[in-house]
Amino acid sequence: MAWRKMIVCVSLLGLLPSFALAAPPVEAPRAPTLSVSADPAPSKPAPAPVVLEGKNLFHIRESVLGSSPAERARNISARLEALVKNRMFIPDRIKVVNEEGVYAITAEGKLLMAVFEHDAAAEGVTVAALAERYAEGIRAAVEMHNRNFSFRGLLFGAIYAFVATVLLVGSLLLCRRLFPRIYAGIRAWGETRIRTIKVGSYEVLRANHLLGFLVTLVRWFRILTTFILVYLWFLYVLSLFPWTRGVASTIIGYILAPLRDFGAALLAFLPDLFVLAFIWVVTRYFIKLARLFFSEVERGRIVFPRFYPDWAMPTFNIVRFFIVAFAVTVAFPYIPGSKSEAFKGVSIFLGVLFSLGSTAAIANVMGGLSITYMRAFNVGDRVRIGDTVGDVIDKSLLVTHLRTIKNEDVTVPNSIVLNSHIVNYSARAKEGGLILHTSVTIGYDAPWRRVQELLVEAARRTPGILSMPEPFVLQTSLNDFYVTYELNAYTNEPLKMDNLYSELHRNIQDAFNEAGVEIMSPHYTQLRDGNRTAIPDSYLPPGYRPRVIRVEQVAGSEEDGGPGRLGEKKPSAE
Repeated sequence: MAWRKMIVCVSLLGLLPSFALAAPPVEAPRAPTLSVSADPAPSKPAPAPVVLEGKNLFHIRESVLGSSPAERARNISARLEALVKNRMFIPDRIKVVNEEGVYAITAEGKLLMAVFEHDAAAEGVTVAALAERYAEGIRAAVEMHNRNFSFRGLLFGAIYAFVATVLLVGSLLLCRRLFPRIYAGIRAWGETRIRTIKVGSYEVLRANHLLGFLVTLVRWFRILTTFILVYLWFLYVLSLFPWTRGVASTIIGYILAPLRDFGAALLAFLPDLFVLAFIWVVTRYFIKLARLFFSEVERGRIVFPRFYPDWAMPTFNIVRFFIVAFAVTVAFPYIPGSKSEAFKGVSIFLGVLFSLGSTAAIANVMGGLSITYMRAFNVGDRVRIGDTVGDVIDKSLLVTHLRTIKNEDVTVPNSIVLNSHIVNYSARAKEGGLILHTSVTIGYDAPWRRVQELLVEAARRTPGILSMPEPFVLQTSLNDFYVTYELNAYTNEPLKMDNLYSELHRNIQDAFNEAGVEIMSPHYTQLRDGNRTAIPDSYLPPGYRPRVIRVEQVAGSEEDGGPGRLGEKKPSAE
């Protein structure tokens, strides 16, 4: 018979290695030996299942005669598929035949598969026991196939499918009527039971929002329930008929395989998860300890030489950054997927983006740290940065916010602040006072002592100017026609310096006008328009007339040229 010839050929091929070992060795010419390392042993191929209509019967684990387990399993599955096409085939006709030490499983004289010593050694049983086990599995699969394709099996499958469909439709109709009542019940219950969640006066979560969240949650539960019911019905109906049973198994595999892999990965990740949790707990308590320490430094309860309290929180931020960076570095190998190529690629990409895009940000951060430890200014100080004068309302690692007297908010990057000159008007105001200074130019005809007295008097009249230290005057220059006097006055209110300057200038004008001293640089000759003083009329005495020579238009006689004619220069009555 054909199967017997095949068994004999297989046996002969199996004896070829024995013949080769028994033959006398042929001495080959010696070649120079090279010291090379032995190649690693090839990895054993993975077991392959023998499948019939989507069901795994058993696995082939060994390669025989150059055929891999996958090729052997594929050939056996093809023979079984051809066998079950005959609906009248009786499973009892599947036999195990021993021919010259090779066990074969046959069906009506046709070879289904051969079982070798390698297969039995891989399973840990004898060849006869393994062949009988395989044959029994094939008989059971063929018998199940015949039962499924019988009229009785198909009829019951149709009945079960109809019942399942009726149950599904009934469940969907029940959900359609039940869930609207649940929505209404939640709304009615929420109007009396659900209250707005508040923290103090702040509404964290309003009652209507919470009620809407509950309704949405129930609605999603309805959608999920409907999907699960339809999905289970679909799989069950497919599993009732032999033509679609393999499809059902495949779909179930699509769902169960990821869940199984996820569960295995989760179990494998548990030790790393414990390590990450431990790192997180230790990092958190280190940060709390650092915050407590630097808070005590900020309050002045812990004092270090040359370490100012206002450095405490910026230093805490730096320490916290390094603690978190160290914790992330230690935890990185334990993060799921950290060793994958995708994770490495994303890390490199983010690193390149950070390097290219954070140059200015890093410069501003370094500038913010430098400014903090330089103690150039604090929040609330009146400062000048470049051409901008304003009050510091906030400073961070990246920018400094100023508010000008015009109520303008100016944001200055810290890198610019670091590279600009900074004038702090508030730094010494509370201790020694800020000196406000302004200049006036007075002609040489006014006694300088009198001018200085008037300037000091104007300063004393100004609210916000300190009486001690006393205001003082400096003569900064002796020019061709006038002397420059600089008034210096102390104040401890630098935030009001613009108003103080305005009030000081008003008082200087009043003091000089009351004393009859003109605030005018004498770049004019004795003949000026009307030869009149620049002091306002309200400060002039009654009947005031300009001194020396003046030019005026008078009504002349007919000899003089008639009325309205400009008269000659005449000395004044004085």
